[in-house]
Amino acid sequence: MTEITNLSSDLLELILSLLPIPTLLRASTVCKLWHSIISSSSFSILSNHPNKPWFFLHGIHNISSKNNQSFAFDPSSNSWFLLPTPSTPQHHQPNTSFVGTNSFFFITAPNFLYTPILHPFWHSTPPLHFPRINPLLGVFNDHGKHPKFIVVGGVKFIGNLVDIEDRLDVEIYDPLLGSWELGPPLPADFRSGNSSSSLSSALFKGRFYVFGIYSCFVSSFDLNLRVWSEVQTLRPSGVVFSFLIGCREQLVLAGVCRSSFVLWKVDERSMEFSEIAVMPHDLLSSLFDGDEDDKFASLKCVGLGDLIYLFNEDFHRMYPACVCEIDAASGRCTWRKVPQLPSLMNRFHKVVSFCSTVSLHSILGEREGPGLQ
Repeated sequence: MTEITNLSSDLLELILSLLPIPTLLRASTVCKLWHSIISSSSFSILSNHPNKPWFFLHGIHNISSKNNQSFAFDPSSNSWFLLPTPSTPQHHQPNTSFVGTNSFFFITAPNFLYTPILHPFWHSTPPLHFPRINPLLGVFNDHGKHPKFIVVGGVKFIGNLVDIEDRLDVEIYDPLLGSWELGPPLPADFRSGNSSSSLSSALFKGRFYVFGIYSCFVSSFDLNLRVWSEVQTLRPSGVVFSFLIGCREQLVLAGVCRSSFVLWKVDERSMEFSEIAVMPHDLLSSLFDGDEDDKFASLKCVGLGDLIYLFNEDFHRMYPACVCEIDAASGRCTWRKVPQLPSLMNRFHKVVSFCSTVSLHSILGEREGPGLQ
């Protein structure tokens, strides 16, 4: 019989490409040859794994940063991974200025730092014109290979003091230029609540949307023209609170409405909406212990591509989550529970959550030291 070690590299690459990501991670540690094959950029194309966005959960512990943990859920393999947790630089405010989105973690005050999620190493930028905590943050590509960062809203940070009345200008960072560009601030309608605790955001078709979770105000920032659109109200009848999500083909509003969790399709031109799905009641109930009046208050929703994740930020349920997949062709929605988090030992005081696409190359190609577990 021919042993696997006698196969050609091309045939071995083809065989490995059929393996799911968790198995590939283990296979990459077998030998140098397998690692070089799996970590190559050509293998990422050949493997043809469904490029479904991952769900990231980063827990922050107020007392000791050593108790912080980062997790990632891969919907294709239905598996959780324990990520290397970035250490918090000294003289920073990890509990109020830590943000995560689109493959990056950020610290926004007193200095602005960023690090890739899978291979933590903090990079510093020139200071923001307006150091801030709890801002909205987006990562976008402006007709180039290098991502740019947009920082919107938040609360002004001045030597451990905050100014909740100050409307902070939009700031955009270009890593090639190494500088921040100022843009107009959020429209005045958002002044009463301009932090990420009361706002959600979505990147869609060259615009950065800002949506009031409770106020239902919505406006978008044109990333090319650097201007805000007119503020409108996006409030379905009976909605308690909701989140705006940029999916692959459409804007989606997701929120609690009359004790149900509902998804609406939003027309980005007219801001008109139409219901597309209601979450099965048994799945929604699985996110809670009982029928407390305020049980919905700890719900959080994030999404990307064709996936929308709903989870409970409360520790007592070990942060349970469900995911909805929207079929791009038919619009049909499929719901399911997300497996329980692995070996979750710590209780967190704050949870940072978001979705991001992940490639095999990003997991294995730059690995230096501990990787996914």
